[in-house]
Amino acid sequence: MRTLEQALLDHELIVLRVIGEWHDLDLTGRDKSRAVAELAAQLAQFDLVHEVESLEPEEAAALTSLVRQGGRAPVAVFEREHGEVRQMGPGRMEREEPWLDPASAAESLWYRGFLYRGFDQTDEGALEFYYLPQELLARLAPQSPARRVEAPAPAVEPGLRPIAPPDETRPPPIDAVDDLTTLLALAQRTGLRPERLPNLDGLLLNPDRDRRSLLLTLATEMSLLRRADERLRPTRSTLDWLRQSREAQLRALVDAWSRGVWNELRHTPGLEAEGESWQNDPLAARTALMDALPADDQWYRLADLVGVIRQADPDFQRPDGNYETWYIRDAETRQYLSGFDNWEWVEGRLLRFLIQGPLHWLGMVELSAASDAERAAYRLAPRALAWLGDEPPAADEVRVPLVVQPEGILLVPYNAGRYERFQAARIADPEPLTPGKPYRYRIVPSSLAEAQEQGITVERMLAFLESAGQRPVPAGVRRGITRWAEKGIEGRLQTVVVLRVGDAAILETLRANPKTRDFIGEALGELAVVIRQGEWEPFRQAAAQLGLLLDVGDSG
Repeated sequence: MRTLEQALLDHELIVLRVIGEWHDLDLTGRDKSRAVAELAAQLAQFDLVHEVESLEPEEAAALTSLVRQGGRAPVAVFEREHGEVRQMGPGRMEREEPWLDPASAAESLWYRGFLYRGFDQTDEGALEFYYLPQELLARLAPQSPARRVEAPAPAVEPGLRPIAPPDETRPPPIDAVDDLTTLLALAQRTGLRPERLPNLDGLLLNPDRDRRSLLLTLATEMSLLRRADERLRPTRSTLDWLRQSREAQLRALVDAWSRGVWNELRHTPGLEAEGESWQNDPLAARTALMDALPADDQWYRLADLVGVIRQADPDFQRPDGNYETWYIRDAETRQYLSGFDNWEWVEGRLLRFLIQGPLHWLGMVELSAASDAERAAYRLAPRALAWLGDEPPAADEVRVPLVVQPEGILLVPYNAGRYERFQAARIADPEPLTPGKPYRYRIVPSSLAEAQEQGITVERMLAFLESAGQRPVPAGVRRGITRWAEKGIEGRLQTVVVLRVGDAAILETLRANPKTRDFIGEALGELAVVIRQGEWEPFRQAAAQLGLLLDVGDSG
C-alpha cells in the first residue's frame, strides 16, 4: 500500500489545490513536491472523525466498503457500486470544476482526498485499484473503533435454504468410468485423435461431446493417456486405474477435475467464446462454486446457489471487475454478452453448467428432472460428501465374470471389472450398445491379428478368456482361435453387388468396353460378376449407354 505522499504525487496540481481547500490549506505556486509535502502533513493531522461525519450517506458507504476490503478495490468493481471518477486533464477540470457537482460518491471522495487510484501486482497480473493510503487506512480501520467509519451495513440476503425433494430426479451417474474405459480401449487398438474422433455414439453410454472431451482431458492429465505420433495411447498407469474399484476411479476423476485445465466456460451451453486474446481461469470458477456449496445432503435450488455467489463473490472469474474485454456471444441471439448486466447470462450459466455438467457427469450431484432456471435443483451425493470430507472412497466392489458364448461373442456385464473389459476389447471388436444389455465384443480374425501385433499370444488370449469368464472356454471358440493361429483367415464375409446376366456373351461385352470394364470385379461363375463396392449406380448408367438396361432386385 502506498503512503499518503506517494498517493498525492499521482494527482495533478489542480487536484491537490482542491483537496487543500477542503482542509483550509491554500496551496499556491507551481512547486508540486512542496504542495504534496504540505498537504500530506495537513491530512495526517486533520480531524478525521469530523470529516467522516460530514460525508453524505452514499459517500460514507463507499468509504466503508473500501475499508472493509482492506483499503483497496479494483476500479471496475468499486465504480460498479459507487460510481466513476471522471478522468479529466487540468484544462477541462479548470473549466468544469467537477468537485462542485460530483457525478458520484466516488468522485466526491476523490476530490476530498479520501480516494486514490493506482496499479498493483496480483496473482492475475497488474490490476488497477482505488485505494486508501497507509496513513488514512490505519486511522479508519476497524481496529480503532473510536475513529472507524460508521455507516449502515448493506442488507444481507439470506443464505441458501434447503427445499423439499423434487418429485422426479436424475440420480448421480457412475458411468463416466465405463465410457472412459471404452475410450482407453479404442486408444489401445487404434490410437485416438481428439480433434478428429470417429463417431462413437453407438459405443458410449453417454455420447455427449463435451463430456467426452472432459474425460479425454482428465485421462491425459492423470497420465492414463499420452500423445504419440499425433495420437493418444494408453500408458502403463492405465492398468493400475482400471483395476481400482468404481468409487476409487470416480474419486480419481473428480480429483483431477478439481485441479485440471478443462475450461468449462468454453463448453457452457448457450455461450460461444471467441478469440484467444483473453483468458479465464477455470480453477477460479470451481473454487467459487465449491466454497458456496453447503456440505450436506439437502436439496437446494440452483438459482439460489447462483444468487448467493453473485452477492458474495460476483467477480470470481474477473477479479479486475472488467466485464468488457471478453468476446462471448449468446448462441441463440448472436449478441455479444458484455457488461456486468450480462452476469447472469455468462457467470450464471457457467455456474449452472458446473453443477449440471462436470459434477453430475462425475457422479457428485443428483439433479431434479426439471432443468429450467426456476425449478432446477440439486443435492450432493454421498460420494461428494465423502470427497469434501477427505474420506477415502469405498474399495470393495462385487464384480461379475464376463461370458464367452459358443459363437465367439464376449458378453461383459455392466458390473464386470473395467480391467477385464479393456482386455476383452484388445482381442475382440466392439458392437453397438443396447441399453440395459451387457457390452458385446465379437472375436474375428482381424481383432486377433491386431492383438497378436500387440504381443498377445494365442495362449495368453485363451488364458484370459478362461480367467475372466471363470469357466472353460467353449470348444468351438478355442478351436477357432487356435485354427486362426495355424492357418490365418480361412473365410471372409462381404457385402457386395452382384450382376447376374442370362448370356455369358453380355459379360464379355461389358469386360471389353472401356466404359464398363473398370467396374467389373471377381467372376462368380459364367453368368455373374461382382461390381465394385459403391459404384453400381455409375455402372448401371454406363451399361444403359451400351443398350443394356439393368433392373435392381434382392438376391434370390
